[in-house]
Amino acid sequence: MDLKNWNSWKTYLEELIDPDSIDTASLISKKILPSELWFRDYMKPDVMDAALRIANEFFESLNLTGIEIKDIILTGSLASYNWSDVSDFDLHILIDFNQLDNVSLMEDYFKEKTRAWNDIHSILLKGFEVELYIQDNNEPHVANGIYSLTQNRWLKQPSKYRLEIDHAAVKEKAARIMEEIDDVYDVYAEKDYILAKKTGDAIMEKIKRYRKSGLETGGIYSVENLVFKVLRRNNYLQKLSSLRRLSYDASMSLFEKNKEFITYKK
Repeated sequence: MDLKNWNSWKTYLEELIDPDSIDTASLISKKILPSELWFRDYMKPDVMDAALRIANEFFESLNLTGIEIKDIILTGSLASYNWSDVSDFDLHILIDFNQLDNVSLMEDYFKEKTRAWNDIHSILLKGFEVELYIQDNNEPHVANGIYSLTQNRWLKQPSKYRLEIDHAAVKEKAARIMEEIDDVYDVYAEKDYILAKKTGDAIMEKIKRYRKSGLETGGIYSVENLVFKVLRRNNYLQKLSSLRRLSYDASMSLFEKNKEFITYKK
């Protein structure tokens, strides 16, 4: 795809910015866990075996000496009643960060490795895409449900209750952030790549802080966390990441004087 085709993406963004068009229906709590993955209160054996194989093979590829897996868990919406057809299979590998020589350096290493794995692979377990994470076993994890695959049991059983979601607030905030991401595109289209990268980075950090604050104060059904989910499910986080990457690549590149468009790999 080249820069000319961003015009169609621009139209798509403008259509989605309309709050009435933002999909929040999938945020409504379900009555049962997804039957593709669960049989009563236990994960289906074929799903668990496949998930464990994926996690263990990825962990082996990290070549960590003297570090063992403490647990492998499923968390997120598929371990709760807030799942949808587009939910990710959030597979967390737990290790003891206290055993690492340089925690800060290794955290960056884990983020880079998991990001690369998640970008390259598109592995589906019964229709749900696997997302891998490395998590500190000592760090508290905020979630409605946590299932241990190594122990084959719930560490935290998800609760059923009637949700009172402020859809208007979620849509309003999500639409505002979508407009900000659209503005980054405008800056990129004007070829101010350094400003586009700087602004895109700032928005991404703001989204992370916003979600973290919501999880700490209101839990997974807070407006802040639901805004994050709406952005993700409407593909805006992916668009922001693409803009940041494209802006950086363009700012570091040398172009022919009369070259009109920048090409990139999707």
